[in-house]
Amino acid sequence: MRSVKETVMEQPGPPPAQGEEEHLALALANSAIAMPGGHTIDLLGTPAQTNQWLTARGLAPVDAGMREMCATQLRSLREQIRSLLASRTEGLPAHAAAVAAINDAMTRVPTAPLLQWDDTSGPYRVNPHPTTAIVDHAVAALAANAADLLTSPDAERLTACGSPPCNRYLLRHGRRHWCSTRCGDRARAARAYARRSSR
Repeated sequence: MRSVKETVMEQPGPPPAQGEEEHLALALANSAIAMPGGHTIDLLGTPAQTNQWLTARGLAPVDAGMREMCATQLRSLREQIRSLLASRTEGLPAHAAAVAAINDAMTRVPTAPLLQWDDTSGPYRVNPHPTTAIVDHAVAALAANAADLLTSPDAERLTACGSPPCNRYLLRHGRRHWCSTRCGDRARAARAYARRSSR
């Protein structure tokens, strides 16, 4: 739930954090970006933005026709993945509900058209509602990617951006522990200010 002070900004976010291009689950976790001044950029804030985000990653066609329930489903998965990334980076036990949500998302997708039966024409096979099927397949792919990331050697490099209020995750490269140049500059400026203030 958003605080009164917090507003959702509709603008492009910062460039991808290190590791987002290799791990779509990391990109999903970083799709709600905390900015200075209590602002948030939510790349999944509307069904249209959700469709655009999925399309940009090859997980949905441009004309998928996302509805609010589809966007809500993706935002819910984002929070479960963020919970698991936080547990991993902080060395804490994972919430059982987050693990269950990832497993549920991976196993929910049918691998073949389902059997239906019409009293007049008899049995036939059909895919579920097209938009729902697109979202379910996207969610399954993102959940599987999250499971892959958390169990891969890359998980050792997983870290939270070290520049408050940023809430993004990245794969550490060398000593770098900021998700973007902007966050690195902000962290260095804060350190310089702290040094000047302590004299």
